[in-house]
Amino acid sequence: MFGWEFPPVINGGLGVACLGLCKALAPMVNLKMVIPKSNPEYAVNYMELIGLNSVDISTLKKKTSKKAFKKFSSLNYFDLALSPYINFTGEAEINKIQHEVYTSDLKQFEINELYGSDIIRKVLEFSKISVKLSATKQFDIIHAHDWMTFLPGMEIKTATGKPLVLHVHSLEYDRSGPENKSWVYQLEKRAMEYADAIIPVSNYTGSIIENIYGISKSKIFPVHNGIEPVNHSQLKRITSEKIVIFFGRITRQKGPEFYFEAAKKVLQHYPDVRFVLAGTGDLMRGIMEKAAEARIGHKFHTTGFLTKEKINDLLAVADVYVMPSVSEPFGLSAIEAVQYGIPTILSKQSGASEVIHGTLTMDFWDVNKMANYIISLLEYPTLRKELVDTAFVDLKKINWTSTAKKVLKVYDKLVC
Repeated sequence: MFGWEFPPVINGGLGVACLGLCKALAPMVNLKMVIPKSNPEYAVNYMELIGLNSVDISTLKKKTSKKAFKKFSSLNYFDLALSPYINFTGEAEINKIQHEVYTSDLKQFEINELYGSDIIRKVLEFSKISVKLSATKQFDIIHAHDWMTFLPGMEIKTATGKPLVLHVHSLEYDRSGPENKSWVYQLEKRAMEYADAIIPVSNYTGSIIENIYGISKSKIFPVHNGIEPVNHSQLKRITSEKIVIFFGRITRQKGPEFYFEAAKKVLQHYPDVRFVLAGTGDLMRGIMEKAAEARIGHKFHTTGFLTKEKINDLLAVADVYVMPSVSEPFGLSAIEAVQYGIPTILSKQSGASEVIHGTLTMDFWDVNKMANYIISLLEYPTLRKELVDTAFVDLKKINWTSTAKKVLKVYDKLVC
């Protein structure tokens, strides 16, 4: 298995999901997880956790032959612009980086920021070392999480003939829209064409893989994420006003501008409420300026980045949670809100709305309906209770053990 985010380096839902799946899956299989960076003191029961930052490259060179990597080290498939979470360079620069990585000697893997400006180089270096490392391991299945790890998955399948499973937690389509056909999009598409099975985290994402990426439905097996139980924070409220919250990246994908427009409409009719926008991203400054211009800055609060502990504190005092994502493969934060007994409003363009039926849903752009839903949940306790009670029933079915068993069934299709 190959992952990009994992303890002690977790940037978001991808790391949380990989950890949850591994903890549940490890007792069922012989699991080796390869990640860019690990802490030698951090361990997960029943699995081998390998951080490339701690792999002794000199030892690796002695254990494997150059032939093992050269057999498939010149995979020059992709020469378009890269746009994962940052603006990147064009064709010539990508080709240059690719040539440098694949023709240089193997060296110790070092990484600080998972999504820094050198991400493409790190993804290629990660692939190069991972392929060499795989030659020292015994395995039946190759399992890669998201585009950052698809290259080693493809290369190792080419070398060994072992079946390749791609776990899709998010897509370039989600981040950049249907018009973007970047290097990452091309990598995702090529990898999914080459894979033996694809596990999207929702039926919603599965439909995108089929209809936008043109992948056969016969090898798409949606499996929803699970969630870890939480101990609820107990905080005393410091205001009698209602609190509506949004948390996540403040980017186009998450729809924060639609949340802001709905907040403006709510405040015109229900002033006794505060809105919180928690997170960071490229749309943050623009939304802050709009709040000042609309003279609602005292009612619309931006927090910037919050730690997990602070997010839990926010959940402990919230009255309504809103997730207006433009395209959300799953939406783990929505399930976290349900755990805290908070009624939720979710966009129809989300995977979480498939598993939480005790919620109100609307199209992400429908700010009038979003505003009406918020007001209804603030004014009608009976509606709040009905949604919360129904969502708690849904929550009982969402766990990582169930998710791991479904993943295991996909493995069985490939090795039996």
